[in-house]
Amino acid sequence: MSTRHVVTDTELGAITLAAEGGAIAGLYFRHHVRRPPQEAFGPETSCRTDPLLNEAVRQLRDYLAGRRRQFDLPLAADGDPFQHAVWDIVKSVRRGDTTTYGRIAEQVGDRGLAQQVGQAVGANPLCIFVPCHRVVGSSGSLTGYAGGLKRKRALLELEEPAAVGAGRLF
Repeated sequence: MSTRHVVTDTELGAITLAAEGGAIAGLYFRHHVRRPPQEAFGPETSCRTDPLLNEAVRQLRDYLAGRRRQFDLPLAADGDPFQHAVWDIVKSVRRGDTTTYGRIAEQVGDRGLAQQVGQAVGANPLCIFVPCHRVVGSSGSLTGYAGGLKRKRALLELEEPAAVGAGRLF
């Protein structure tokens, strides 16, 4: 198995799910910031013939419908060691909670790295599966999201409707 992808329609618009071998390597919106070129996704395949992508689509749809709280998929994000350290922290932010770029920077060892943390969060190729929508600005404001702020707000509302706009951080 090599790189391949499916495109699925969701409440958030069309989403491309890419797999590399036995792991999910990317989740991208149509107008995703830092979306790789189409040829990087490999050939389009069918969920009917690809059990991994079929399961990823099923879990994503269940999550967006409120029937799933977390994902159980093999993930393989391409990134450097700093990005992986940041993404590991982002993965640990529980549904219904948020964190800030500054707090993640503290966790990787230096609050002064908040800008680099923001860049790493923005480079996350597995948004939703690695829930970077749960990272907000220091004041709790919704800042940057590769899929756009409307999608970020929608995901946060899906996870914890009362928390969005209420200034709840942690």
